[in-house]
Amino acid sequence: MTKTTFATIEDHAKAVRTWYVVDASQHVLGRMAVKIAEVLMGKHTPLYTPHISVGAGVIVVNASQAVVTGNKLQGRVYRHYTGYIGGLKEKTMQECLEDNPERLVKTVVRRMLPKNRMGNDILRRLKVYAGPAHEHAAQKPTPLSL
Repeated sequence: MTKTTFATIEDHAKAVRTWYVVDASQHVLGRMAVKIAEVLMGKHTPLYTPHISVGAGVIVVNASQAVVTGNKLQGRVYRHYTGYIGGLKEKTMQECLEDNPERLVKTVVRRMLPKNRMGNDILRRLKVYAGPAHEHAAQKPTPLSL
């Protein structure tokens, strides 16, 4: 007879202390975001449990140099509604990458996470920086191989 194992609070505490660093200039944006979302949720570990966050933290550097394939820079449009009449705002991926590359990477990863409170908590462990420097040396991040 097989036994099903579930993650515990101790597993959550141990997983939260693990941090990875990813260089966005070396990977395609979408494929990188999929792997980051898996690590944030904890799906890369055998202890994955949907109701407990056992994922690690991820630091993304060089977000301004993210690689995009095809015609996505001009063709992909990001929309949001301000709440006012006629308040639909549209930006292409190129404009988003120039204006705020951190927000673009965070948006791409956020849309791959669960749409609930746990997804919001998971997203807090994603740190994105436009340049090569980050301020999380104390966490001793290890490079994440994609």
